[in-house]
Amino acid sequence: MSDIIQLLPDAVANQIAAGEVIQRPASVVKELVENALDAGATEIVIHIKDAGKTLIQISDNGCGMSPTDARMAFERHATSKIRNANDLFCIRTMGFRGEALASVAAIADVELRTKRMGDEVGTLIHIIGSEVKTQGPVGTSNGTNFLVKNLFFNVPARRKFLKGNSTELKHIIWEIQRVALPNPGIKFSLIHNGSSLYELPATNLRKRVVDLFGKALNQSLVNVNEETSIVKVSGFIGQPKFARKTMGEQFFFVNGRYMRHAYFHKAVMQAYEQLLPPESFPSYFLFLEIDPGAIDINVHPTKTEIKFENERDIWPIVHAAVRESLGKHNVVPSIDFDQSGNIDIPLPPKSGEGIRYPDIQINPGYNPFDSGKTHSGGSFSKPATSFREKKNLGSWEDLYQGAQLKLRPEENSGESGKTMPDLYAQVPEQYTGKKTLQLKQRYILTPVKSGLMVIDQKRAHERILFEQFIEILKSDSVASQQQLFPQTIELNPADSELLKSILNDLHSLGFDIREFGKDTFIISGTPGMLDVSSPELIVERLLEEYKNSPVDARAKAREQIALSLAKASALDYGMELKKEEVDHLIDNLFACATPNFTPDGKKVLTIIPTDEIEKSFSK
Repeated sequence: MSDIIQLLPDAVANQIAAGEVIQRPASVVKELVENALDAGATEIVIHIKDAGKTLIQISDNGCGMSPTDARMAFERHATSKIRNANDLFCIRTMGFRGEALASVAAIADVELRTKRMGDEVGTLIHIIGSEVKTQGPVGTSNGTNFLVKNLFFNVPARRKFLKGNSTELKHIIWEIQRVALPNPGIKFSLIHNGSSLYELPATNLRKRVVDLFGKALNQSLVNVNEETSIVKVSGFIGQPKFARKTMGEQFFFVNGRYMRHAYFHKAVMQAYEQLLPPESFPSYFLFLEIDPGAIDINVHPTKTEIKFENERDIWPIVHAAVRESLGKHNVVPSIDFDQSGNIDIPLPPKSGEGIRYPDIQINPGYNPFDSGKTHSGGSFSKPATSFREKKNLGSWEDLYQGAQLKLRPEENSGESGKTMPDLYAQVPEQYTGKKTLQLKQRYILTPVKSGLMVIDQKRAHERILFEQFIEILKSDSVASQQQLFPQTIELNPADSELLKSILNDLHSLGFDIREFGKDTFIISGTPGMLDVSSPELIVERLLEEYKNSPVDARAKAREQIALSLAKASALDYGMELKKEEVDHLIDNLFACATPNFTPDGKKVLTIIPTDEIEKSFSK
């Protein structure tokens, strides 16, 4: 019997390695830019076409390579930064594994032009699918110039699963942000399809943050600087009042390298405890300096997950550094002991005088089922009733048969035969409409034939809005409510490109949004079916929901926009609804094609059977 174990060919091994290192065009950008930084470049230019699927060109003015080094750079595990295993525990450079260029060359058409400062001519190497096509001298400027064309041309399965251009470009922008922030002294340029997205001059850290994320962030930045024997924490955090409803401006760096760390993120969020509006996220750009021997950056192929030797000791340092910075800048509320006004403190009664207890006002006519308060959210408009809706509504009404409450005193007597007139004195005998109760300003309770129905009010509204938006997108006609005072919104380049890609569909939904300068938009109108008091907040939430969607937005773009807008526009928890609004919400929900679940598959309602309720009282 012949042997069956064989060594993989180099080309196949490189493609397998590429599956770990190169996941999308942004991975190529990350690896090549990091190599440029290690080469001592002070200026890096990134040209992108079709979000990197067609072309990625990265040029730098670094030290360049000799002809031998240029050829060796494409071999697996070839690196200039590691000599022995001990070097892995004192790494301060970026690219060190020696897998990036070999992986890229295995799945793309790669051209390298490089030249050292003292050389008369440079070196050209052309590789396609790990096969060297050309190698020889060439005239070129000092530094290195990489052209990566037709990424994943020989791995169609991987290319097929790339997302749309807006999504892939978003990932590229994120990688540039993660590299540009810890290197403010280096000039970066990012150009996509001939349009300049970033022109970042060499500057200080604060100016680099503002150049990346907009001038509006400048006034919210608070300096952080804390140095201990374990770790040094520096950078900037945002003031709570400037916190946003969307994530994207939260960055941790260790020794100049970007990292994700949920444990340290929790330390920052706890420092903001009771200072943030609900569902808001503060900005932070925190840099940790620590002994390289106390961390392991080689635990993940992308090197964004870093293991700390003493993370439990670092957690309180990060928390205290953020909390102290908030306190120094008078962000944390404090007690003012030098009040100018007089505090009226009642004197104790004189001897012989009795203590006067406070009067308690009781309203015997109070009915908890009559709420006169209104909420600040949008109102619910009942859509035109179709045949399907009439059928659904008829089925909904059938649920109430046999669920009428016995409200007359004589029908609710105890074992002794005595009635309870006080309990039912204020409940009318003839009760019109559905029996509903809003619980915790989150759930709607209503009795049905089989028990008690509990409806999640936010999810119900999401389902209603989603189906209305889908109908609007099909008809391409909707009334737009023009704003009396148009709102201006400034976005970071990633969100700006995303908004541009979906503007046409937003116009179909009734939004009137136009570009108003670089990364700035003006909102002049919103869908007439929505009662929108803060259109810029709706747009921010829409972009956040759209970015975080697990669905391929390219395949189902319109449905995804409808879903994202429904989630962004739905009423929030904590809103008190009038009875008429509750009734309209229920009617509109059961007029939907799928009332039981939200568009993304979450349960909208549940029914607690009467048997279960009775069992809970049987003991």
